[in-house]
Amino acid sequence: MSEHPLISLVGVIVLSVTAQWLAWRLGIPAIPLLLVIGILAGPVTQVLRPDALLGEALVPVVSLSVAVILFEGGLSLKVRELRDVGKAVRNLVTVGAAITWGLTTLAGHYILRLGWPIALLFAAMLVVTGPTVIGPLLRSVRPSTRVASVLRWEGIVIDPIGALLAVLVFEAILASGPEAAAALVVGGLLKVVLIGGVVGLLGAVALITVLYYGWAPDFLHNPIALMAVVCAFAVSNLLQEESGLFSVTLMGIVLANQKFVSTVHILEFKENLRVLLIASLFILLSARLSREGLSQVGWDSIPFLLVLMLIIRPASVFFSTIRSGLSWRERLFLSWIAPRGIVAAAVSSVFALRLGEAGSHLDSGRLVPLTFLVIIITVIVSGLTAAPVARWLRVAQPHAQGALIVGAHGWARELATLFREEGFHVLLVDSNGQNIAAAGHAGLPAREGNILSEELLDDVELAGIGKLLALTPNDEVNSLACLHLAAVFGRSDVYQLSADPHVTQEGILPKHLRGRVLFHQNVNYAFLTNRFAAGALLKSTVLTDDFDYEAFKSLYGTSAVPLFVVNETGQLQAFTLSNPPVPRSGHKLISLVDPISTGSG
Repeated sequence: MSEHPLISLVGVIVLSVTAQWLAWRLGIPAIPLLLVIGILAGPVTQVLRPDALLGEALVPVVSLSVAVILFEGGLSLKVRELRDVGKAVRNLVTVGAAITWGLTTLAGHYILRLGWPIALLFAAMLVVTGPTVIGPLLRSVRPSTRVASVLRWEGIVIDPIGALLAVLVFEAILASGPEAAAALVVGGLLKVVLIGGVVGLLGAVALITVLYYGWAPDFLHNPIALMAVVCAFAVSNLLQEESGLFSVTLMGIVLANQKFVSTVHILEFKENLRVLLIASLFILLSARLSREGLSQVGWDSIPFLLVLMLIIRPASVFFSTIRSGLSWRERLFLSWIAPRGIVAAAVSSVFALRLGEAGSHLDSGRLVPLTFLVIIITVIVSGLTAAPVARWLRVAQPHAQGALIVGAHGWARELATLFREEGFHVLLVDSNGQNIAAAGHAGLPAREGNILSEELLDDVELAGIGKLLALTPNDEVNSLACLHLAAVFGRSDVYQLSADPHVTQEGILPKHLRGRVLFHQNVNYAFLTNRFAAGALLKSTVLTDDFDYEAFKSLYGTSAVPLFVVNETGQLQAFTLSNPPVPRSGHKLISLVDPISTGSG
């Protein structure tokens, strides 16, 4: 290998990660920044030339990367979410896709002046939405549960459907006549569903079997899962062209909804891999754009984009959600959110290349720049406006401040009671039936079961709950609970008690396997239990200019233990071993105080 390919490969990784970091620092969507950097590195400066770098391997690399991305997307889908939104999702990926395809074809022909074959192919590519964009949007906007489920399912399921539609249209374009084209479309569709479905199911079953019987050590689970995905994709494509995306998406959905083995560690690995793959693909594909292609994007693209976003998407959503149970506000929000992503970019790049090789359809040179323009504009619009539109339509949930408390023993119930009095949602989980019964008698929401159980998490309602407090006497259980639920609440919102000081350092789990340590190093389960047994009480104190935190400490002494703060915006903040909150005037301080100190403040 010469120096130049090595430098180019390293450059792609450096640019990809740097763009993601910059987007995070600036608080903007990463994809537009990735595309701009790719265009600067490619057609503008010609520092990066993907075709020269990867040659014939470019298309297989892109295809395999997209397969891994869609598999990871399938792993995030839970069938239980379809109980309320199944009809809407079904219609969006069928009726909605057909409406989008038909209307976009007309817009492409009459506004962009594309020939009918290229307009049909271009519209098929734009049927897809961008699950890689929608995921971060949902985390930041936090729309209603139904809206989030619809967008998540539509974004992931529509990708293989859109890619399949594009393949069928492409084959029809190259067919010798209408009858041959129709036969190709119908036969290809049936083969893709049958072959892709069988291969996806067999791949999922094979992977479940390996994990269930322990035929591989833990450190090989992720490599074996990756191997299974790329093998299923390749086998499916060999049996029927372009059926691989459907196969790996189905494989992910099956794995996500089975109850035999845990796939959390596989999902975490694929999420990390997805970040690098998406960023690298956008850099590579945008760098392939040519100056000539960019010059073909004219002013007619502006009315096309307006029609696409303001007429076609709303029409698709409106007709797909009739009698779906969604409110008009939810339907309107769905109409506004339809960013395109990596599948549209990859498919357009591949088919433009293949059409160019076929030596026909001069308009094919406009496919890639037009597709990238749609991606850039729809991602920017969705990324910058989703949150204010959701608030305006009142479909955004406020940042959940409630707590899922692991452990329903006596003082945990007292803490839960105080939280409820302060207006926070709470849910107690404990494997001890007597503790759960006592919580029920106290009027507290509680569930008996193992916090690590997938079935328990599937059944509990977490609306309004955004934090995990692991308060059991078992440090390993607390750590496992935080590790298990970090993907649900985020690592910054999972907390656990400090370990027993008598446990040796070797017996304490490493930091990356633990949640944020609550309160103070010495304030552990035994300490709190002894204090409550001695009569200590939980107290809520409003701090003012006249009675600030220093006055509180002076009045209640060193025996008072600050536990939580409710700030002026209603956020619940825990005192932690690192980075504790700073109580000030207007805050409400929740603390543990001795009985003799409860008469003041």
